[in-house]
Amino acid sequence: MEAERQGGSRQETPVVDTDVLVVGAGPVGLTAAAELRRQGAACRIIDRLPARLPYAKAVGVQPRTLEVWDRMGMVRAALEAAVPMRGQVMYADGVEQARFELRLPPEVPYAFAALPQYETERILEEHLARFGTGIERGTELLDFTQDENGVVSRIVTASGAQEELRSRFLVGCDGAHSTVRKKLGLTFEGGAFPEEYMLADVEVDWSLPEGYGVRSLHHDAEGRVDDALVCIPLPGDRRYRMSMLVPPELSTRGENAARGETPHGLEGGRAPRVEHIQAVIDRLSPEPATASALRWSSVFRISHRLVDRYAAGRVFVAGDAAHIHPPTGAQGMNTGIQDACNLAWKLALALDGGAHPRLLDSYDAERRPVGEEVVGRTVRHATAGGVQTAKEDRTTVMLREAQLLVAYPDSPLTATNGAGPADADSPAPGDRAPDCRGLTTSLATTPLRLYDLLRDRGHVLVLYAGSADALTACRDTAATADRLTGGTLPAVLVAAGDAYTAPAVHVPAGAGGRHLPVFRDEAGEFARLYGAKGAAAFLIRPDGYLAARLAPLAAGETESALADVLGRVFRL
Repeated sequence: MEAERQGGSRQETPVVDTDVLVVGAGPVGLTAAAELRRQGAACRIIDRLPARLPYAKAVGVQPRTLEVWDRMGMVRAALEAAVPMRGQVMYADGVEQARFELRLPPEVPYAFAALPQYETERILEEHLARFGTGIERGTELLDFTQDENGVVSRIVTASGAQEELRSRFLVGCDGAHSTVRKKLGLTFEGGAFPEEYMLADVEVDWSLPEGYGVRSLHHDAEGRVDDALVCIPLPGDRRYRMSMLVPPELSTRGENAARGETPHGLEGGRAPRVEHIQAVIDRLSPEPATASALRWSSVFRISHRLVDRYAAGRVFVAGDAAHIHPPTGAQGMNTGIQDACNLAWKLALALDGGAHPRLLDSYDAERRPVGEEVVGRTVRHATAGGVQTAKEDRTTVMLREAQLLVAYPDSPLTATNGAGPADADSPAPGDRAPDCRGLTTSLATTPLRLYDLLRDRGHVLVLYAGSADALTACRDTAATADRLTGGTLPAVLVAAGDAYTAPAVHVPAGAGGRHLPVFRDEAGEFARLYGAKGAAAFLIRPDGYLAARLAPLAAGETESALADVLGRVFRL
């Protein structure tokens, strides 16, 4: 077992079994565990299920999630397994109403994708295994207590034995019926939709365009929707995850009402058969089609709820344990994955002893507003009939659904004392840090992306020199950051034009003699996307958000500004 750090305490603190116990091995829990291990923290991950479920529940993977997986170093496996989501075709009462493309600006590195949840879990599990950590299957959390030094969890293992496990932190990623949330006493306010749905993973022999979702509605005499079919493409030959209203013979509403429950997610009991699916296709398919090869099916209920806080003491909740909402726009799993990424790097830094004492408070401050916005938006879209009813322009709608507009401008970690963006299209502190292409170096024969330089790292200080005169200020800023953080903050320099070949660039930046890696902004894309001029510095977080921008880098003023920026995160 690993001994807990003394932290200056006069009496010996109890030993711990691991730094973090993660409860739940779905996409959210696996992301949390993988990021903790990547950042050097020890963790254990438990799940009450004996094996991964073979259900294509959450299937939409947003571009922002692919960016997160890129930073984690596992995006290649996802790209190999997923299929593109190119757009959606809308039908009403048998007539095509609209066809729209899922298009994003060319500088966004990834597109919308579809991937069955069990494949997402497989990829994350294999990535986690690279760090020597596996899922403890058939293991359930029964209860826990916490004190100022850690959390004691009572678990029951697959053999039926009960054990006590001590960790410094506990993270509940255990779904809509979360034990962690309930034991923590968090409220989970919201409501439930009255409708019940069928979900089915089937093949269908129609000739509709590959890679497009299908949404087909029927209206009654008064114009109300009384029948619906939604189909999302999956990997395979004309394979879809279909959802539709439940026929009366499969309804569980009366049983749930009798038990006083408001369910969310897959229901046990009556599984739809292929003839149930075929009946809906016969009514709503835009062309005659036959369903076959039913892999799984279930009845599904939808609620919308949000916890009152994402943390209490040393215990945190993420994903469906913190927020549930309609599946409109495929926001749920992706929001949960980003919860986990946000929390994991902060926990790892706190465990390392290098974090600001209030760093962990920023998890609730940053992610709860995101959860609140997603719940509200998906409820509005579900009520109105889909994301296409939004009144924003198409590009904004696509960026929002891709989760590329999530930002933390009001976070306590966001430094606003530096210069703001040069224009409205450049990222401000708290915004997502965009990728850019065309970075060259004499050691690589092909151009690189900015994300290549950030991959598998924590915080990175990206410096920009727009001229040879700016190089000295960039070099000195890198040296100051190196000194303030004890050499733990990597820095790279992006140089424009002639600045790339200036002799000053080869002068060591750090007191330890480390050279500052330099990349040429060959096509000026970094300068354009970041609004960079002269000498500037950009601090990019492990989860891909811009913590601060400092511009211009002025002699004698940079150290205090940089100390403020870094001091929001690190213990300087």
